[in-house]
Amino acid sequence: ERLADPAADPRQVERDKIRGAIRTDFILSAEIIVITLGIVADEALATQVGVLSAIALIMTVGVYGLVAAIVKLDDAGLYLAERESAPLQLLGRGLLAFAPWLMRALGVVGTAAMFMVGGGILLHSAHALEHAVVEVAARFGPVGELLGPLLAGALLGVVAGFLVLAVVAAGRRLIGRKSH
Repeated sequence: ERLADPAADPRQVERDKIRGAIRTDFILSAEIIVITLGIVADEALATQVGVLSAIALIMTVGVYGLVAAIVKLDDAGLYLAERESAPLQLLGRGLLAFAPWLMRALGVVGTAAMFMVGGGILLHSAHALEHAVVEVAARFGPVGELLGPLLAGALLGVVAGFLVLAVVAAGRRLIGRKSH
């Protein structure tokens, strides 16, 4: 991105990328913890603690390690593009071209995943609604049984997201008015 937009402050671009990645990962991590707690809710406290600790370790090392590597992908590309070797320069330029595309794609996929997982949690919590969705989806065969709950969860996640956004925006306006 630095080579693509020389006017951009590379440090700010990096901070913005990291901030966005951390926010997305935090939300997905919270959703995974909620799902995990739902799975081990009937287990002994020691089992719950052990499972959550293992999940936290895997998420921290795996997910954040992967995110750190992805965030640094453009730095690796720049490093390689500045080498004397033509194949390394080509690889570096390829990484520099690929990194922004990958970040945008991951942003879209991460956002969709947040809506699907969060909406799925909400759908699963609303037993009557979940039952109705499963019943309607079953009318469309195996594909409907698979996609129906996923799409309903995603839709519910989008609706919940808009509601949260509306509440946050209203709260900000209210706080802004009180400070004047």
